[in-house]
Amino acid sequence: MIDHITFGVGDLSRSVAFYDMALTPLGFRRLCDLHEGEGGGVRVCGYGAERPQFWLAEENATSGMMHVAFAALSREAVDVFHVAALAAGGSDNGAPGLRPRYHSGYYAAFVLDPDGHNIEAVCHTG
Repeated sequence: MIDHITFGVGDLSRSVAFYDMALTPLGFRRLCDLHEGEGGGVRVCGYGAERPQFWLAEENATSGMMHVAFAALSREAVDVFHVAALAAGGSDNGAPGLRPRYHSGYYAAFVLDPDGHNIEAVCHTG
């Protein structure tokens, strides 16, 4: 349903290092790194599997906690995401496991990224 989303971040280099590592287990990678606007402008980086759908921008840091859930193809990918995100400097916000309050097969893990946003990996299959 969502075509793409952009987060403004406080330190783009720090966030790129985090997402490069955290999103790899989910099959997402940095596909685009460019400057928008005249004279170089704002640096943005886009992540996805086939096309950029999750963007980071080096201006106007998003305030307040945002929550983004990335789809994982397996529970193992959720587990590896959690380990990778913590190794990349994220903070634990919910270890991998079932969340039956959402539905019986909802398996997810949550981390806070370098700007404090709640980043989730979720698998809906057993």
